[in-house]
Amino acid sequence: MATDSFSGTAFRRASVSETEIAHFSALAENWWNPRGPMAPLHAMNPLRTQWVQKHTIALAATRGEPLSLLDIGCGAGLASEAYAKLGFNTLGIDASEAAIRAAETHVNDHPLPPGSGSLFYRCGSAEDLVDERARFDVVNALEIIEHVNDPQEFLNMLSTLTTPGGMVAVSTMNRTPRSFAMAKIGAEYLLRMLPVGTHDWKKFIRPEDLAAMARRAGLRMTDIAGMSYLPPRWRITRDTGVNYIAMFRKD
Repeated sequence: MATDSFSGTAFRRASVSETEIAHFSALAENWWNPRGPMAPLHAMNPLRTQWVQKHTIALAATRGEPLSLLDIGCGAGLASEAYAKLGFNTLGIDASEAAIRAAETHVNDHPLPPGSGSLFYRCGSAEDLVDERARFDVVNALEIIEHVNDPQEFLNMLSTLTTPGGMVAVSTMNRTPRSFAMAKIGAEYLLRMLPVGTHDWKKFIRPEDLAAMARRAGLRMTDIAGMSYLPPRWRITRDTGVNYIAMFRKD
C-alpha cells in the first residue's frame, strides 16, 4: 500500500518517457486549436472536468474551502483552465516546456473570469512534487496513465500526492479489440483524428486491472463510467469498452 513515506526516488520509473514528451511537445503550438490535432480532447474536455467536479462536491463541503487540484500531464492546459473556472485552486504540471509555454500564453491571452480559482503552471515531473511533500485534495490524471512507463508506480505516486480523504481521477482507454479498432486504427490511421503514434494499444488498461493497481496503491474506486461519442457530443455512458473515467478515494 502506498504511504506518504514513499520518496521521490521510488517513482522515477513512473514518468512519461522522453519519446512521449517529445511527441506531445511537437503538438504544443496547435494544442488550443479546437479543429487541430487535439480536437478529440477539446470535445471530451467538458464531460471529463464536470464529471470530476460532480464527484468532489461532497469533499468540498467537508473541507469548507476551495479544493486544491493537481492536473498531472496538463499539456497546454485544456483541463487545468476548465478546473480553475469551476473553482478549483489548480496547479498544472507537465514535463514538456513547449506545452507549459503554450498553457501560460493561453491563460495570459484569455484571463480567467471572476469567481475562478487560482491557476498556476509548472514545468517538471510529479516526482518533483513528491520530493517536496506536496499534497492536494484532488489529483487529476486524464489520458496520461497509458503513456507512462510503469502504471503501478504511477498510481502509487498519485496516492502519495493526495491528502487523506482526497480524490484521484483517472481517465484512460480499455484494452479491448474494439478500442484497438476505434482508438488506434480508426482515430489515427483512417479518420486522422489523432497524429499517428499518439497511442500504444498495448499500454491501454482494463478497468479491473486499474482497480487492482489502485487498491495496491491505497486507493478505493468509488465510481467508473464510460465516455462515448454519441453525435453531436461526448456523453457519460455505461459502456467502458473504449474510453472510461474512474474516481478513487484515498482513505
